[in-house]
Amino acid sequence: MMSNPFSKPISRFLVVVAFGIAFAYIESAVVVYLREIFHPDGFDFPLTSFGMDPRWTPLLVTEIGREAATLVLILTGCYLAGANIRQRFAYFLVIFAIWDIFYYVWLKLLIDWPASLMDWDILFLIPTVWASPVLYPVLVSITMLAMAILVLGRDLTGRPIRTTRLDWIGYVVACVIIVVAFCMGGRAVTQADYAKHFSPALFAAGNILAIAVFLKCLVRSGRRR
Repeated sequence: MMSNPFSKPISRFLVVVAFGIAFAYIESAVVVYLREIFHPDGFDFPLTSFGMDPRWTPLLVTEIGREAATLVLILTGCYLAGANIRQRFAYFLVIFAIWDIFYYVWLKLLIDWPASLMDWDILFLIPTVWASPVLYPVLVSITMLAMAILVLGRDLTGRPIRTTRLDWIGYVVACVIIVVAFCMGGRAVTQADYAKHFSPALFAAGNILAIAVFLKCLVRSGRRR
């Protein structure tokens, strides 16, 4: 009888990582096709009339729906992988981080892009356009992955990381700050001064806040027996 790969924590983690890597390939393949449709002359910033051509409307609506479906799939994966809310949240971070990092790995292998981590990219379209240099979503993903590994590792050794309502408020505020930074970058992707609209300082504030809240939870949980 074949063993269930989800029965052991390490095997479960590796299966989730494999899911994220494969999911990232699907995402990158879709983007290769979208660039051929939307940017046949090359994908470069500032973008020319992004989303303003009426002929693009059905495709943009379809793309927004695909992004929403992507979030549903990630939530489904983390729900199936985790045994409790804490583990499911950690697996959400794992899938999202692996998916995002390997999305750029696959694009590099498929079309040799990005040329550098400072190349700009359209990150998301919900609820509006997100954009920034590639470096910043990768930094978020690395942070998420590190946090998730610590959460799962502590759970595995019977020393779970505890969070309070105030901690969750801190995480939400940090996420909002980061999203606002990305949306500020996305609002001017067709303008010559697009790079000025993304604020690395605002992004850093959000990321540092999330790390600080997590470290506080980690230290506080380490004091408990």
